Amino acid sequence: RPDAVLCIGQAGGRMEATPERVALNLNDARIPDNDKNQPVDEPIFADGPAAYFATLPVKDMVAAIRSAGLPARVSNTAGLFVCNQVMYGVLYHLAHELPHTLGGFMHVPYAPEQAARQSAPQPSMSKDDIARAISAAIGAIERHLAARR
Repeated sequence: RPDAVLCIGQAGGRMEATPERVALNLNDARIPDNDKNQPVDEPIFADGPAAYFATLPVKDMVAAIRSAGLPARVSNTAGLFVCNQVMYGVLYHLAHELPHTLGGFMHVPYAPEQAARQSAPQPSMSKDDIARAISAAIGAIERHLAARR
């Protein structure tokens, strides 16, 4: 029974850490996943609402990451692929099983070695800075939880 769940994923092309505000009940993949699945206009859960908002303090997370000297912004969508499915699935589960647990998702950029393997130039962030961004986000979540108690 965690107090909060923060999922992490990568978003190629992003230059900053981006806590996600909304997960949609929709899978609509422009490319196949690792198992060659490519759903189009399919709900994630037939009995789920159209969307879930993150229950994590996304603006506080952004402020904390920026205070750590790293770029960050709120993102209003987790996309329509794997990361969105993870975020929606976690929020669906929390809403049904652990309604007092906060949940959400944050995208981070490529690491430099990943960006270097791309066919076109891509922004990146060092692994140490990615770890600092995640740590700052967790700190904001911890402060938010402490203020609720």
